[in-house]
Amino acid sequence: MTPEEAEARLLSLELFGMRFGLDRMRRLMTALGHPERTFASIHVVGTNGKSSTTRMIAAILGRHGYRTGTYLSPHLVSFCERIRVGDADITPDRFAAALARSLAAAELVNRGGEDRVTQFEALTAAAYSELSAAGVDVAVIEAGLGGRWDATNVIPSTVTVLTGVGLEHTRWLGPTITAIATEKLDVLQPGSVLVLGPGMHPEAVAVAEATASARDAEIVRADGDPHAAVGALGAFQRRNFSVARTAVAAFLAVTGAGEIDADAAAAAAADIRVPGRLQRVGESPLTLLDGAHNPDGIAALAESLPDLQGRRARRVAVISILDDKDAAGMLARLSPHFDEVILTASHNPRVLPPPTLASLLAQVDGPPSEIVADPRAALARARELAGPAGFVLATGSIYLIADLLSPGRAAAGRRRSNL
Repeated sequence: MTPEEAEARLLSLELFGMRFGLDRMRRLMTALGHPERTFASIHVVGTNGKSSTTRMIAAILGRHGYRTGTYLSPHLVSFCERIRVGDADITPDRFAAALARSLAAAELVNRGGEDRVTQFEALTAAAYSELSAAGVDVAVIEAGLGGRWDATNVIPSTVTVLTGVGLEHTRWLGPTITAIATEKLDVLQPGSVLVLGPGMHPEAVAVAEATASARDAEIVRADGDPHAAVGALGAFQRRNFSVARTAVAAFLAVTGAGEIDADAAAAAAADIRVPGRLQRVGESPLTLLDGAHNPDGIAALAESLPDLQGRRARRVAVISILDDKDAAGMLARLSPHFDEVILTASHNPRVLPPPTLASLLAQVDGPPSEIVADPRAALARARELAGPAGFVLATGSIYLIADLLSPGRAAAGRRRSNL
C-alpha cells in the first residue's frame, strides 16, 4: 500500500461515521496481538491543551533517556503527524505500513457483521501497532473525544492526565461539567496516578476525587508553575508545561525510576514548539496561527495577546468557527483585542457562514469586519490591513489553521477526520 493509497483508504472509512464503543477496538487489539501492552503509557484527556501537553510529556521523557512515542489528534497537514517516535513524525511509508496492518485486522473484525471499524479506530490501532513496532518504552496518548468510549481507552495507562474540563461536545459527552468530567475520567486505571491541571473547575475536581477514590488512584495536582522558560508562545503553554512536568514526575515515581531531572525538564521546555498553537508564519506584520476553537481555549489565547501584540499599531484577526461551537462567546472574548476582523470559512462542511459570524460579531459590539471567503485570501487581506508594523492572528478553528498551512490541499479539508 502506497502512502497515497493508505490515505484514500482511511478517508473512505469516514463514511461509516463516529460510533462510540470499545468492542471493535478490543477486537482490533486482539487481532494485532495486543501491541498496546508492549509499552508503558500515559493517557491525556481534557477539553483544551491535550496535544501540547502530550508533546511536552514526551519531550521531557525523551530528555530522561526514554524512547518515546506519541499519538495525537487531529492533524494539520498529514495523518503522519498523529504518530510520532521520539521528536519526529513517522514517515509516509511507515504510516502506510502501519495502516495496512490495522486495516487487515479490521477486515477480521468486520467479517460477518455490519458494525464496522471506524476511521478513528483504524488510526488508533495503526498508532499502537507502529509504536510497538518502533520499540518505544513509553507512549503518551491523547484521547480523541471524551474518554469512556474513546478508541484510545484500551491502554493500561500508569498515569492519567486531566488538563481541564469545559463545556464542549455536549451532544456526546453531556450538558454539564460533571457529566463531561465523568466521561473523560472513565479512562482512569485502578491503582494508577491522576494528574490534575491547574485552575480546574470545582465540579471536575469533585468528579476526579470520587473517581480516584473508587479506583484506588492517587491524585497529584499541577501547580501552574513550569519552573522553566517554555519555547512555545503563550501563557497557556507555561501552564501546559507545568502539567506535563507533573505528569513525568508522577510517572517516574510510580515506575520506581526516581525523581525528575530539573535540567532535563528545562532543556525540554526551551525546545518546545507546537504546530498550530501561536505558530509564527510571518513577520512585518507579525503573523500567528492558533487553533483555539472553544470559549475556554479562546480565553486562554486572549490572555496572552497583550504581550504578543505589544505596541503594534494595527491588530487584525482572521476568524472561522464551526457551527457546533459557542461562536458568540468566542467572538466576545477576542473582539477587545483587535481593530478589525476578517471573517472567512474553512473547508469543513460544518463551518459557520461568514455572514452569520458577521451578525454575531455585531451583537457582541465587535470591531469593523470584512468577509473574505477564501482562507488564504483572508490572511493576505489581514496582513495588508495590518501593515508592516501590525499584528495578525488567524484563529477559531483548527480546520482554518490546516487550510492555511496546506493551501494546496484545501479541498481535502472537507474530508478530514473530526477527531
